[in-house]
Amino acid sequence: MKVTKEKLHELIQTKLHRAGLTEEHAGIVADVLVHADVRGVHSHGAMRVEYYAERIAKGGINTNPTFTFEKTGTASGVFDGDNGSGHVAAKLGMDRAISMAKENGVAIIGVRRIAHSGALSYFVQQAAKAGMIGISVCQSDPMVVPFGGAEPYYGTNPIAFAAPAENEEMITFDMATTVQAWGKILHARSKHEAIPDTWAVDQNGEPTTDPFKVNALLPIAGPKGYGLMMMVDILSGVLLGLPFGNRVSSMYHNLSEGRNLGQLHIVINPAFFTDANQFKANITKTMQDLNGMKPAPGFDRVLYPGQNYDLIEKENEVNGIEIVDEIYDYLVSDVIHNNQYNHKSPFAK
Repeated sequence: MKVTKEKLHELIQTKLHRAGLTEEHAGIVADVLVHADVRGVHSHGAMRVEYYAERIAKGGINTNPTFTFEKTGTASGVFDGDNGSGHVAAKLGMDRAISMAKENGVAIIGVRRIAHSGALSYFVQQAAKAGMIGISVCQSDPMVVPFGGAEPYYGTNPIAFAAPAENEEMITFDMATTVQAWGKILHARSKHEAIPDTWAVDQNGEPTTDPFKVNALLPIAGPKGYGLMMMVDILSGVLLGLPFGNRVSSMYHNLSEGRNLGQLHIVINPAFFTDANQFKANITKTMQDLNGMKPAPGFDRVLYPGQNYDLIEKENEVNGIEIVDEIYDYLVSDVIHNNQYNHKSPFAK
C-alpha cells in the first residue's frame, strides 16, 4: 500500500491523539515517524504506532508532561522529559541546543527521563537545517551480547550525525552500534522475511536467519561496536544519572510505567571555527568528491554516507511511501491497540 507523506502523517497523528496524546504532541511524533518512513527506515516509522498507542493508553507515556530545562553552564543544560513522548522531548531539547550553540558556538544538552524517541536522524537534521553540525546518541534496552559474551547487556545504542551543505542540502549519518537495529528485525517479522545470519543469534547463541528466533543482536565489527555502545551508554545514561547497561528498562516490560531513557545532543556552530559559507561549500565538495570516486567492481557509483536514504526520500516524495498492508489497515481502523506488546521479553513475537 502506497500513501503520501501528508496522508500518513494524518493517520498517525489521529491514532496517537485518540490514544491519549495531545494533538500537538501527536503531530510531532507523526513528524518523526513519517521522516523515517519517507527515508525508507520503516523500522522506525508507522510500524511503531500501535506499540506507542498501547503504551500511551496504559499510562507508560505521560500524556501531560511537565517539561523542565536547567541551564547548567554556558554551553550545557539538562532537559527533563517527565517520561512524556521521547520524540517531543528530544525535539525540544535539540531546539535548546541549537539556540545555545548560536550564541556560544557549541552546546551539549542531556535529555533525560523520556520514552523511545525514534530515528535520531530527525534530530540531527534539525541542527543541519539551522546551519550547524548535529550529533545525537541515545541508550536503549539490553538486547545485544557484548563481544565474547553469551547474554545481552547493552542496547542497540545508536549514533547520528548531520552537517549542512550548500543549497539546503545536508549529509546525514545514522547508525545503530549493532549490525542492524532491532527495528529491522521487527520489519522483517512484519513482512515474514528472513534476515542475514550476521545480524543476530538464537537462544543458544547460534546465528539465525529466522527473525522470530532472535534472542540477542550482535555488535557491529565485534569489539569495535561493543566499545561504541559502551560509549553511548555512558554519554546518554551514566552521565545523566539514569539507569545504564542491563538496568535500562525494556521496551515491552510493564507498559504502564515510564522508561526513564536518556539522549545526548551535541551541536557545533561552524561559524565559531571557520567561515560558515566555506564550511557548507566544503561539505558539498566532500559529497561531490565521494560521488566522483571510481566505483569498485559490482558497484555503479560511490555514495556518501547516508545518501542511499536521501535517494529513497526523493523517490518517495514523488511516488508515495510503501506501507505494509496490515499496518495501514490498523492505522485506518477504529482500534487503538490490540493489547499485544506488554511482554517481559524484548524479543517477544
